[in-house]
Amino acid sequence: MAGDRAPVSTSAFWEKLYAAGQDGWELGEPAPALVQRLEAGLPLAPGTRVAVPGAGRGHDARLLARRGYQVTGFDFAEAAVREARRLAEEEGVRVAFERRDVFSLAADYTEAFDAVWEYTCFCAIDPARRGEYVDVLHDVLRPGGLLFGCFYPLREGTDGPPFPVSREGIEADLAPRFDLLESAPPAASPERRRGLEWLILARRRAS
Repeated sequence: MAGDRAPVSTSAFWEKLYAAGQDGWELGEPAPALVQRLEAGLPLAPGTRVAVPGAGRGHDARLLARRGYQVTGFDFAEAAVREARRLAEEEGVRVAFERRDVFSLAADYTEAFDAVWEYTCFCAIDPARRGEYVDVLHDVLRPGGLLFGCFYPLREGTDGPPFPVSREGIEADLAPRFDLLESAPPAASPERRRGLEWLILARRRAS
């Protein structure tokens, strides 16, 4: 996939993977990095509005909702959104899910959120659009809002998705729009992703 990256910018690409059971990113549970970071504490009050782009089946979004946050999850694939809604209803968790192209969010959600949780969306999009994605995250956050995320996979190469990331690259992409507060390996990762993840906490600049 290193040559033609255009398909990842279409919903059909992701629908096909779900239909074929090729959703290798699926953990079946919330991201360990998110669980640990919530246990350690975040400067987010109950009722805080949190966006989860690339929410998949909504495991992270449901965890955040159970912790008292107002959560909206977004995903490109209808199959993912449908399953996320089913699981939320089954578990009695109040959380909203929308089928959306994340690059369109600012049109309806400008400064609508206090925080964004990012996990495996950054590595799923065309790397050439990462700056554009950072702009979207900036625009949907209120001034001073928080971006907290676990970036993956830390490795060399160009093939994907998931497209490789680097600590330096992540920080460089965020620098025009965010002030970095924390940058470190997560305290917990799925076994197959150990050593391949990087945790970031950053604050959205006013402009």
